[in-house]
Amino acid sequence: MAENIVNGVKIPFVPVHGVDSLKERTSVKLPHDRSFEAVFRKELEQIKFSKHAQQRLDERSIKLSETEKVQLRSAVEKAETKGARDSLILLRDLAFIVNIKNKTVVTAIGGEQLNENVFTNIDSAVIVDKKQ
Repeated sequence: MAENIVNGVKIPFVPVHGVDSLKERTSVKLPHDRSFEAVFRKELEQIKFSKHAQQRLDERSIKLSETEKVQLRSAVEKAETKGARDSLILLRDLAFIVNIKNKTVVTAIGGEQLNENVFTNIDSAVIVDKKQ
């Protein structure tokens, strides 16, 4: 029995249409914005919420609008350019502790919980402009 090699891989069987039809196939080209790299980079840029932070948002009925999510992402990018590691981000009457490297909100505090609170283990603070 002759060896069937397709793209350098030895296949132990012969497809119904033969191996010649496999050799003629070309790779699929996706538009740049749908490429694996583009999708992967977009996912990396997204802000994630830890389980703890999501619980705090749910407990306190805090809903972020798309505009606020963009503002939060922008604040994280600003902190990242300054070399921050763990940052306090103040957005309207909300406070977020964010791990900048992982782009992950560690906890969220809102409303009355902000009064007389002490924030520790942060190395920076970003105050989001309310006019944005």
